[in-house]
Amino acid sequence: MSKILIIEDEVRIAQFVAKGLTKQGFHPTVALTGREGLYLAQTRDFELVLLDLGLPDMDGFAVLQEIREAHNDVPVIVLTARTSIEDTVYGLEEGANDYVAKPFRFEELVARIRLRLPSDTNGADLNDLTAGNITLELRTRQARVGDDYVELSAREFALAESFLRNPRVVLSREQLLSRVWGQESDPASNVVDVYVRYLRKKLGAEHFDTVRGLGYRFMP
Repeated sequence: MSKILIIEDEVRIAQFVAKGLTKQGFHPTVALTGREGLYLAQTRDFELVLLDLGLPDMDGFAVLQEIREAHNDVPVIVLTARTSIEDTVYGLEEGANDYVAKPFRFEELVARIRLRLPSDTNGADLNDLTAGNITLELRTRQARVGDDYVELSAREFALAESFLRNPRVVLSREQLLSRVWGQESDPASNVVDVYVRYLRKKLGAEHFDTVRGLGYRFMP
């Protein structure tokens, strides 16, 4: 059971994440201040840290810096509402392994956590997801068709990942909308159909079947 440290001062968010991670089989510990989080990171062994930046006693970047200065290479995922490109680049340069913006989709957060852990419970390859001639490089968030790289947006990549993880399975528009755009998305939206068209153009129309009245199916 992977131990995860959540450094987050908003109690509601901390409890939501901790409860969700527990259901996913993780063992979360919550710290509501930066100093408490630093103490726990320095005195206990964690497989991963979720770090908010807007902490009440010290900036999250300072927490990250002290963790790295202690030669602690634990994976750190920054979880914050500060989403400027400057903050993102600075955080990654200071040693963050990933950057997740609030509000976030819990399913995506869990996927990113699994990617940053040393290994998952099934011992699966965490670097690439391949089906047929399509490969998604999960760590770099890049896509290939054969040997050629294809540029995908973040939404396109997330949608492609949902398909590749469920080959030959019919996925409804509602399922895809929830997984990629979040539970609060408008079920009447045609955004799924639009993005499937994008993937057909970029990854190959032959891979995406329309199942009338049901949804879409990915064919490797």
